[in-house]
Amino acid sequence: MSRSSGGNGGYGRGARILSIGIGVTGLVTFAYFSLASYALDDVAYKRVSLLWSVMFTVAAVIYRPVEQLLSRTIATRRAQGLHGGHPLRTPIVIQAGFALAFLVVCLAARGPLQDDLFDGSAALYWVLVGGVLAYAASYFARGYLAGHQRFGLYGGLVLLESCSRTLFAAAVAIGLAEGQSAVALGMAAAPLVSLVVVPWAFGRRARGRAEAEGEAEAEPLADPSAPGGQALGLRAGGGFALAVLGVMVAEQTLLNAPVLAVQATSTDAAAAGFVFNVLLVVRAPLQLFQAVQGSLLPHLAGLEATAGREQFARAVRLTILAIGAFAGAVALGLLLVGPWAMDLLFDDPFSYPRGGLALIAVGMGLHLAAGTLNQAALARGRAGAAAGAWLGVALLFVGWLLLPVVDDDLLRVELGYLGATGLLCALLALGPAAARPDEGSGRADPAGVDA
Repeated sequence: MSRSSGGNGGYGRGARILSIGIGVTGLVTFAYFSLASYALDDVAYKRVSLLWSVMFTVAAVIYRPVEQLLSRTIATRRAQGLHGGHPLRTPIVIQAGFALAFLVVCLAARGPLQDDLFDGSAALYWVLVGGVLAYAASYFARGYLAGHQRFGLYGGLVLLESCSRTLFAAAVAIGLAEGQSAVALGMAAAPLVSLVVVPWAFGRRARGRAEAEGEAEAEPLADPSAPGGQALGLRAGGGFALAVLGVMVAEQTLLNAPVLAVQATSTDAAAAGFVFNVLLVVRAPLQLFQAVQGSLLPHLAGLEATAGREQFARAVRLTILAIGAFAGAVALGLLLVGPWAMDLLFDDPFSYPRGGLALIAVGMGLHLAAGTLNQAALARGRAGAAAGAWLGVALLFVGWLLLPVVDDDLLRVELGYLGATGLLCALLALGPAAARPDEGSGRADPAGVDA
């Protein structure tokens, strides 16, 4: 069996490496905001935090589709024995298109963004523009590295990005620089600095150390006339990317719609803040789960391409079992000490019910399980059906939030989130993530779009 389609041991190693890298990245990111809070006054810190939220939401939504497209396509081709000439032109065109669309919208909306969002700060506006554009290259590199299962370099990329960003906040904190613009500039510089790992990746290939099969040259853009070099069609690649874009929009809706809905409908001005605090129980595990997703998709794509249905199902099953154990432990912990922990972490007079916190923890586990099933659906070429499930559940969730079915705002969010994630798991497990009786030909479509 080729390395690219290696067994669960390879997947486990990749997940561990990425988990360490992204876990350390989370700690360094916390240090960035800690330093920024000491270096800036409250108003400036609020602007920097808002910039962070907008930048990383936009970048994840518009660029992760191409990251996943690259990851699946390269892993599938490598499992089929095609170790050169991977089709990169179509992903480049799609990524450039997303970046250009963002730029056009951002330039057209400069007034509201600069004046209303950033209180007139032109510097923060341009950091947003430059940072989101820079992340186009960063996410492209992540997909390339994941497809080749170079998880050490993937983890190094995200860690280097976080460390370089934190240096800007440290410079302001110790007096080498000053102001919110200097702190924010790290957000735009960091994705560019992190790309130094990409030449290293190509250099390793050129020296013949990256692959056990002895690949010796950096991979060119696909040549349709070369063996194994059939170009990935724009229609197929674009369909996959748009489907994943729909999934990302739906996931952000599950995370952010509760805060916006409560803010719009509640008579309690502070209720939206309490809802945001509770949903932090979900956000941190989801960030760490990106490591599992980064290694799971190329692993499953390789198994799908080589008809490894039994190993495919085992990898998904083991991941979901691990998620269940983790979510159960979190729910139990919140039942025992949840209200005390929330009072310690947040300086507000609200008392967080332990039962509601446990409901959110169970919903978090279902959310992570849905993410796992989503990767299985993408690996099986059913991105469109998966996107339909995510978007349908997101719409139902928003409808639930806006209807006064439950008077208590926080309880309505907790019950709705649990129900939405449970329904999503059921739809994905019974639909796009399920194996079909006629599967197992061993020649998966590299584009990964529904027939």
